[in-house]
Amino acid sequence: MPKYLDFESFSGDEQYLNELKATQESNDTDKEEKDELQNWIDSVESRVINRKKDIYSNLTPFQAIQVARHIERPSTIDYINLLCGEDFFELHGDREFGDDKAIVGGIGKIGEYSVMLIGHQKGHDTEENINRNFGMAHPEGYRKAIRLMHMAEHFNLPIITFIDTPGAFPGIGAEERGQSNAIAESLAEMSEIRVPILCFVTGEGGSGGALALGVGDRIFMFEYSVYSVISAEGCAAILWNDPSKVEVAAGSLQLRAKNLLEAGIIDGILPEPLGAAHRDYRQAAEEIRKCIFNNLPCLKEISADELIIQRYKKFRAMGKFALQGEVNA
Repeated sequence: MPKYLDFESFSGDEQYLNELKATQESNDTDKEEKDELQNWIDSVESRVINRKKDIYSNLTPFQAIQVARHIERPSTIDYINLLCGEDFFELHGDREFGDDKAIVGGIGKIGEYSVMLIGHQKGHDTEENINRNFGMAHPEGYRKAIRLMHMAEHFNLPIITFIDTPGAFPGIGAEERGQSNAIAESLAEMSEIRVPILCFVTGEGGSGGALALGVGDRIFMFEYSVYSVISAEGCAAILWNDPSKVEVAAGSLQLRAKNLLEAGIIDGILPEPLGAAHRDYRQAAEEIRKCIFNNLPCLKEISADELIIQRYKKFRAMGKFALQGEVNA
């Protein structure tokens, strides 16, 4: 049974629809009764679809955060399996401390392209989330990512990153092993990698832990993903010292895909299946596949030197400022 969010008021009808379909599959009654059952299924299904469309076209910023964090939302490994099938070989370890399971990476093949795939990895249940540290990487995770990026550069493999993390792990051990330096190093190294980089925000892109895999030539977000310098909860705690302000903070952070596209932070928005990506993994993965095929050919035509120059200009052009006295102009 799917896990429904509080605002998904179609949950009862959808469960009833599934029961009707199960009855239909096992029904051996006459044609008239089958037709009547089919008409009833069509009616309920239409109601569910219309309600989903209405809800998902009017999500509040905090509701979008809840969707982005959904425990059933496709993870990096889910996308890799759908994009590469058996043509993926995972690589482990940073060659300094250990293997961080919050970041996965390896060489794979998507269609005609051999690529290096790297991304944050969350779990689909409590046990898996604990094993993956809820997608919050340690320094060795980012150092593993850097190692794989240099390997990709050596073998002239384009890099695909998947961003889905609340942020880098803030524990004492992580700080002792140089968390901030690992993130800064990842940012610096990605800016100078001499192969094309495509970045996809697939779920929750939080703080520097997300940005550490986000310096790319093209950056895309799924429709209901979020990308922000801080979580809404962290923002509410710092600015108001009041957890009840979380929805106000979510609105102020402008963290949705449409906000970031308008601000020039990302290059495009990938549509999600009706009811979000966790309802149809294959359709979501197909959007990534199409995006890769639409963008890699032109990036591969650009020389390595020009690629770095364009990447530098891209990030230098981000952001806006106003001089004092011009704020209200």
